[in-house]
Amino acid sequence: MENTWILDELAHAGDEHLDEAFVEGFDRKQGRPDPRPDIDTFRQHGLDASSTIVDLAAGTGQFARTAAPHFGRVIAVDVSPAMVAFLRRSAPPRLEVVQGGFLSYRHDGPPADGVYTRHGLHQLPDFWKTLALHRIAHLLRPGGILRLRDLIYDFAPGQADDVFARWFAGASADPSTGYTAADYAQHIRSEHSTFRWLFEPMLDAAGFDILTVDYEGALFGTYTCRRRPLIG
Repeated sequence: MENTWILDELAHAGDEHLDEAFVEGFDRKQGRPDPRPDIDTFRQHGLDASSTIVDLAAGTGQFARTAAPHFGRVIAVDVSPAMVAFLRRSAPPRLEVVQGGFLSYRHDGPPADGVYTRHGLHQLPDFWKTLALHRIAHLLRPGGILRLRDLIYDFAPGQADDVFARWFAGASADPSTGYTAADYAQHIRSEHSTFRWLFEPMLDAAGFDILTVDYEGALFGTYTCRRRPLIG
């Protein structure tokens, strides 16, 4: 019997990510972060031309397109039909593209060696984040690597006003070329970024050991994690 209680991830994907016009300009607004440090991290942990990496919430595929030539199999997964259509138009021949979400992706083949995800998990409330991380752990082989970047709050609750004021002060004035203060405020109100001190126990409960962690501006966390051999 189908699980009727599972969250509808499309309803939590953010309306803009479902809009074809927005998707076409996504990289201009989102920026073009260099995926090489993430590729190098996977290599440092033993992933190579024989390895499989799954990019969850792949967006326009900035990481997946660059990673495809370096690993044996790279699968770009996104829940948005508009993102998937964009990916299929722009993907290099070796890149696989699958429509799916953190809670709905079904992995085909042997367990993955690595999972990458950037700025996607915050779309889910915390209960569903934990289930998503548990599912990620189970699609990885024991010892597999999770490389995760997301908007995660590394401050005490009483610091929120000051941290957000600094964030807003650095926002773009032009919504076509960057995120504005209004965009940031909308994120805080309607999406589900969580506190670091809540997020790290989620990783532990899902079966991950944190290998490295780095924060930028008390807002952006980067995690490298290893899947433990035994998961409940």
